[in-house]
Amino acid sequence: MKLPLLPKNIVRLKDGEQFRFACHERVSCFTDCCRQLELILTPYDMLRLKNELGLHSRDFLDTYVIVEHDSDDVFPRLYLTMVDDGRASCVFVTDLGCSVYPSRPGACRAYPMGRAAMRTAGNSLEEYYVLLNEEHCLGPEEHQQQTPLQYCQEQGLDRYNEMNDALIPILQHDTIRRGMKLNQDQVALFILALYDLDTFREKLFNGTLESTIISESQREKLDNDEDLFFYAIEWLEEQLFERS
Repeated sequence: MKLPLLPKNIVRLKDGEQFRFACHERVSCFTDCCRQLELILTPYDMLRLKNELGLHSRDFLDTYVIVEHDSDDVFPRLYLTMVDDGRASCVFVTDLGCSVYPSRPGACRAYPMGRAAMRTAGNSLEEYYVLLNEEHCLGPEEHQQQTPLQYCQEQGLDRYNEMNDALIPILQHDTIRRGMKLNQDQVALFILALYDLDTFREKLFNGTLESTIISESQREKLDNDEDLFFYAIEWLEEQLFERS
């Protein structure tokens, strides 16, 4: 995999390389990483958060998400809204920590580590990990050591990585790599299928998704959000590429 040029405060971790990091309420910078940030939400982040809060996906989008799609962007970017408190704090952070900790976004789980996954010419998946060094973070001064894979398991990232990797056939589709841009209707479908899952299910079940009919057995299976998520990815891929 050809690696991009990384900023000076980001280093690539070798396979099996250990790094020192721990975060807990006794570290003086506790929750500083929850402020002054732009947090892009993945579709699986959305799924977990709206269920944690017991909200319909449309209500979560309207309350907690900012959508941006510039003319230079292929796909829209969905940001978690921040509180206007002078520190741009996450809407879910408190003095005691994260109020949605069991369903916190993947980027929060991974910090200060990052992961990239790329589809190769042979259609296999290659991944690598990087470590972010920020002056405000004192976590690297703690004694706990781990490898990237150990940290992923400890932070519950394996399922997040699996669900995010399921999007690669769309995000890294050959048509996208050749320069395809989404029109407004396609952007709306992208948000509907991947981020507004409850509305997608409603449209699917009441027959208002164009040329899409499901059986009763499919309907029962798709009551489960994660099964619906995989179905929505396949549906969206067909809408974006097979019909374009």
